[in-house]
Amino acid sequence: MSKLGWPHPDHENHLCYYQNMGMVEAEFDKYVELVKDGKFVCENCGRVAKEAKSLCKPVAL
Repeated sequence: MSKLGWPHPDHENHLCYYQNMGMVEAEFDKYVELVKDGKFVCENCGRVAKEAKSLCKPVAL
C-alpha cells in the first residue's frame, strides 16, 4: 500500500492548501494579505500571490 503524504515540501504553506483547509472563510483578512498586490501566478491552479513561496509552481507575472 502506498504511503500518503504532501504533494511536495512546504505544501502546507501554499494557497491551495489554505483553500482546502478553509482558511479563506476562517481567516479572510490573513488570506487577503497573501494575495494582495500579487506578483506570481501558480501554473497548477492559477491562484495569484504576493510571494512565490505561497504557490506550488510559481511563475512571475
